[in-house]
Amino acid sequence: MSSTTIVNAFAEGRNSQPAGAALLRASSVALLALASVLTSSAAQAQEKPAPDKDATSITSGTPEAELTPEEKAERDARKSCKVAICKGFRKPEAVASDISCSVLKSWRKAQLDKMVSKAKVSWPWGAVSCTADIKLGREMLAKAMSEPKFEMTLETHNVACTIANDDGKEPSKISIAFAPKVTFENGKATKAKINWGKLEAPTLVKGVMWTATGTDNTFNVLESTLVKDINNFVSTKCDEVKDDWSK
Repeated sequence: MSSTTIVNAFAEGRNSQPAGAALLRASSVALLALASVLTSSAAQAQEKPAPDKDATSITSGTPEAELTPEEKAERDARKSCKVAICKGFRKPEAVASDISCSVLKSWRKAQLDKMVSKAKVSWPWGAVSCTADIKLGREMLAKAMSEPKFEMTLETHNVACTIANDDGKEPSKISIAFAPKVTFENGKATKAKINWGKLEAPTLVKGVMWTATGTDNTFNVLESTLVKDINNFVSTKCDEVKDDWSK
């Protein structure tokens, strides 16, 4: 899969929601863990558009009935972080300190193939597993929810991923930095940019990701998908664990 293919995928994604963006989702939990979690606010001030049944969300996953024991354990391990962040957004007065937690997220090859299929390409490697340490300021979360307009600027975060190789070779290791900025208006995310930074990866993987992250930094092609998933997280996803964060 050439760099040109990736650029074309991103170009398509700019007009058809999450097409080319899928490649970055797969290679970085940054979008999954932080991006969906890190930004957002709940107050659904306007009517939601009809859901796109074909859209693959950054935070989409495997149905409960199909999860393996390992995947269920991984999901359960992320819950405490999810609850902490939801409390920071939805009940900030009950949060005594900044939020700091680590998350692990894995994707099966079939999931990755589905995410990039809209760009008419296939995922060229195997399963992906990523970890990221998330740090969010308590006051920042409160302002995102309470002020008429607030730009949330996060410190640089790093994500480390392992990508399986179908040819039997050793898994590829990658790491990437990002420093997101998200604008909130009346408790709702309206603008977002990931701001990809330093990238370390094997040559083949790095070539693809360098083109993809560079394209996103220039054209911000992931913005609409990111904003959508952020608001969905703070509303729908946080409602799923309301019994935990509302105590």
